[in-house]
Amino acid sequence: MKKKNDKNEKTNVMRLLEQHKIRFESRCYAETGMISGEDVARVLGQNTAQVFKTLVTVGKSGEHYVFVIPVTGELNLKKGAKAVGEKYIEMIKSKELLPLTGYIHGGCSPIGMKKQFPTIMDKSALDFDAVFFSAGKIGYQVKVSPADLGEIIPLEFADLT
Repeated sequence: MKKKNDKNEKTNVMRLLEQHKIRFESRCYAETGMISGEDVARVLGQNTAQVFKTLVTVGKSGEHYVFVIPVTGELNLKKGAKAVGEKYIEMIKSKELLPLTGYIHGGCSPIGMKKQFPTIMDKSALDFDAVFFSAGKIGYQVKVSPADLGEIIPLEFADLT
């Protein structure tokens, strides 16, 4: 079910995936000291188009939204707002991330946030059998199929970059 990571450490994301019987693999890059998604993908020999980052935004309505996009891309705020039916959205401030989600910058995962927010993944994820994203802690990531991710969190797909 799970491939052991280098440090044999489980994050809450990994535990939630196991609880829901979601097939995944984990990777550890903690020793590299890297935080850039593109750098991590290269060090681990991953296709950068297959590695995703998790971004948290707030809409004009005050609602929060989670966007999961390729590490090589930038969230197009207009496309994101359209995807969630808002007039506009903006990125939350870095200092708001931990109290809102329970995650720090560089370790934010769409799974296991304090509260489940509407989550939209870039449609490019559908080009792959599985994608990589943060396992909820800097230095760790998981590989999960987009379909299986949709089994554990409410997930939609849209053109976001």
